[in-house]
Amino acid sequence: MNEYNYRVKNELKIWQIKISKKPSLINNITLNTQKKMNSLIPEKAHEIITATIKNMVKVVILGSKYTSRLPLEDLNLEKREEIVEEKFNFYQKAATLTGVGTGAGGLLLGLADFPILLSLKVKFLYEVASIYGFDVRDYRERLYILYIFQLAFSSGKKRLEVYDKILHWEEYSKTLPLDIESFDWRSFQQEYRDYIDLAKMLQIVPVIGAVVGGYANYNLIKKLNEVAKNSYRLRIKVDNW
Repeated sequence: MNEYNYRVKNELKIWQIKISKKPSLINNITLNTQKKMNSLIPEKAHEIITATIKNMVKVVILGSKYTSRLPLEDLNLEKREEIVEEKFNFYQKAATLTGVGTGAGGLLLGLADFPILLSLKVKFLYEVASIYGFDVRDYRERLYILYIFQLAFSSGKKRLEVYDKILHWEEYSKTLPLDIESFDWRSFQQEYRDYIDLAKMLQIVPVIGAVVGGYANYNLIKKLNEVAKNSYRLRIKVDNW
């Protein structure tokens, strides 16, 4: 094992310890706070967010919009992760600019940021999957992308449940249904909303929304990048590279 792979293996172990921690009291308090703040958001905003996430899930499963990229071959792990980092920087800048631009416009433009940000995240994850050598034309690989979403943007017990599925993906994927309607998108969208609402709620407030929107999007993409890289590192088995 070369020096880079050895470092990646250690980073993966540290990440696994962090992601598998049981929810703390602070996590539970935060979740209750999120639920209370959800009640302050206009119902129309809830409907838009829910519909956006539901449609995003179906687009990912159907995959017709994002499956043109073929998996990269004949590259070592270090080179692959250099490319991932380049993609991450691009999508993080795009998400930040989107957050600033839409956040400055108040409620309507703030809501418009949700589908834009989701689209950027999905495109980024498809890029990452292909860079690590996985073929997103495979229905199961598109489902894996959804579970990466859940792992990145869920909390508490749900995070641990999703992590267990990702950790044992080869076995779990054999049990997955091929029917799009069988995927639990309701649970997915609620977990995702509970995570991002607290971070992005102030984005719909004029003036300060630009700062909040840009900062929130910057960190949400950063979080997704960390989880995506380590989720694929688990599957490639760093020892063998």
